[in-house]
Amino acid sequence: MITSSSNQHVKKLAMLFKKSRERKKEKVFIVEGIKMFKEAPKDWVQQVYVSETFYENEENRPYFEEFSYEVLSDSVFKGVSDTITPQGIIALVKMPSYSINDMLKENKTQLLILESIQDPGNLGTMIRTSEGAGTTGIIMNNTTVDIFNPKTIRSTMGSIFRVPFVIVDDLEKTINELHESGVKLYAAHLKGKASYDKKDYTSACGFFIGNEGNGLSDEIANLADEYIKIPMEGHVESLNAAISATLLMYEANRQRRNG
Repeated sequence: MITSSSNQHVKKLAMLFKKSRERKKEKVFIVEGIKMFKEAPKDWVQQVYVSETFYENEENRPYFEEFSYEVLSDSVFKGVSDTITPQGIIALVKMPSYSINDMLKENKTQLLILESIQDPGNLGTMIRTSEGAGTTGIIMNNTTVDIFNPKTIRSTMGSIFRVPFVIVDDLEKTINELHESGVKLYAAHLKGKASYDKKDYTSACGFFIGNEGNGLSDEIANLADEYIKIPMEGHVESLNAAISATLLMYEANRQRRNG
């Protein structure tokens, strides 16, 4: 059992929680809690850490005994955990790798294209909602918050394991490639004249969602085939980025279900 926070395993774990650079270097991210751990594909799990109390409960043994694992004292585990009330299990999971082609499903293609989203909870919610709405993939630029941020991972509620995504250095180039692939792209924008629920999303399509504070840059917004608007009542000018994404994805889902 590891009883010291100066142990090399614990130091490495703490760095992986805190530093995006370390996660990229090791090509792993952190999953915490029994639900998320159980949803992780077994061949993605590289290392497991359990608390002393979790380990001593024999009912928990089947969850982790097939993996390489270390037992941490309760105090050490709590010190390294990223949650207020740790559940007693943390896993290092290898980062998946996808391509744009993994997301293109002919007429069933439905993409979410993100520019500089900054809130990890918003990003995690969009990933989770993407799965629920049948989105075939998420594309984000490299100034979007780290998808492997522990808060983002928790917010996905397991969808991180099932929704394809790519992080691109040149979003404009990628969007132009989507045009060439026949994907029609829409931007929710203040200049939009048609309401979002008046367009046809039953063919290959994608939606742009911009930064929480500044929206889409002009450079990216101008690459949309059409601007659309989300009607607002009262004095509200815009919605939370994750809420806007949810409305658009589920409208496409509704249309496709109704055929």
